[in-house]
Amino acid sequence: MPQRLRLIGALLAAVVVAQAAVELMRPRDTGPRPASVSARAYFTERQIDRAEAFRGPQLAVYGATVLLELAALALLVRRPPRWARPRAGRRPVLAGAAIAAGVTLVVTLAPLPVQAIGRQRAIDVGLTTRSWPGWGYDVALGALIAAGLAALGGALLVLALRRLGRRWWLAGAAVVVGFALAITYLSPILLEPRFNSFTPLPAGETRSAVLELARRAEVEVGEVFVIDASKRTTGANAYVAGLGTTKRVVLYDTLLEDFTPAEVRLVVAHELGHVRFSDVPRGLLWLALVAPFGMLAAARLAERLGSGWDRMRERPAAAVPAVALALAIVVPVVTSVSNGLSRDVEARADRYSLDLTREPETLVAFQRRIALQNVTDPDPPGWATVLLGTHPPVLERIGAAVAYGRGG
Repeated sequence: MPQRLRLIGALLAAVVVAQAAVELMRPRDTGPRPASVSARAYFTERQIDRAEAFRGPQLAVYGATVLLELAALALLVRRPPRWARPRAGRRPVLAGAAIAAGVTLVVTLAPLPVQAIGRQRAIDVGLTTRSWPGWGYDVALGALIAAGLAALGGALLVLALRRLGRRWWLAGAAVVVGFALAITYLSPILLEPRFNSFTPLPAGETRSAVLELARRAEVEVGEVFVIDASKRTTGANAYVAGLGTTKRVVLYDTLLEDFTPAEVRLVVAHELGHVRFSDVPRGLLWLALVAPFGMLAAARLAERLGSGWDRMRERPAAAVPAVALALAIVVPVVTSVSNGLSRDVEARADRYSLDLTREPETLVAFQRRIALQNVTDPDPPGWATVLLGTHPPVLERIGAAVAYGRGG
């Protein structure tokens, strides 16, 4: 089979399997069909204009960031600088690690000017509170951590290329799943504390309400932590992280400070829904199903981008930029497919929070307030939701609460 047809087949297989895995794991109990609601029934014209004026250009900033990262990778593949050309006799595994770390640093630096524009716009609307030196520290620390992890990945890639030949993607898929499992378990205790402080939710009315909700939900939540998000943003959020002994519910301090106790309870109930339905482990299962096909597609694309398999086999360390570029193309495509599953998972957690609290009007009030606080477009373009949206749009979530309140 011609190389081009193999590449097209591998790419199509990755997308088809990703969509099939979405359909297999899609929740069936997301609640009643959302009622049709108008943005102007919940937001003023000025609020809508403000959100659209902010989020529209921010999408352009995101797009420019992606394009600059891809351009930097493409340039490293086509015209590799001296440091990205392994020297004769140099240990290939160490060379692969060094090149992977260098590629990561270049890709981090390339879009920084555009990202700085997006950050200034967030400052202008009052969403970002972190100082510029603090932002620089975060970028530098994140880049160093990413470079270290990339170095490990580069070394493993060279080993796989040397030992498995063209079937290196099988080991690559295993590494991807193993890395996701390890990072999910370890991130709450090793990585996240490098950027923020986490403190157990103190005793009081809120903690008592959380424990009561957990008791009624019959779920083991682990610990509930408060993160000092206010040192970076005025936005509010909450999330579930970790596995096993590191499993936890994390609440932004801005959520506790700026929202009513009823709204906080509803958010906690939403997060308990994620725990109740094992959404984090199920996300890892989805990845395990899709990773082999995604890595096969990346492998075939890397061969195309890197001047063929023979060159990759002869100089495995030099293949690192081509593999990085291939992954930068394949991963967003597969991720856009998985976002459909994520939106349904979030809709199910909303439904669970309503079943647990029986307060649809609180969900409506919360969605309105958090959209205003986070300067979120309540009704974003459909393409943006399909490609990038991990949560249902605000109006859809309000419509689901309205439908629930009407009895479905």
